[in-house]
Amino acid sequence: MSAARSIVPGFTEPASNLKFGRSVSLVQAAQLLQVSRRTVYNRIKDGQLTTVRARGSQRVLVSSLYELGVELPMPGAPNRHSVQY
Repeated sequence: MSAARSIVPGFTEPASNLKFGRSVSLVQAAQLLQVSRRTVYNRIKDGQLTTVRARGSQRVLVSSLYELGVELPMPGAPNRHSVQY
């Protein structure tokens, strides 16, 4: 079993394995932006990221990630971790 690279401490799932809806968790947003969770909070405070409350937790809208230039991996699409040479 190979170890997954973690951008966010304590979060080891690679971005290619994540499933996305209309929003993502703050930890997922941090991983996609390749920044710390604190930076995500700062970008929310500055108005760069839009959030919603869902079931008591704050989530980042995927549309606001697109506006920052984040390209989300397509489910089932090959990525640099799964390509066979």
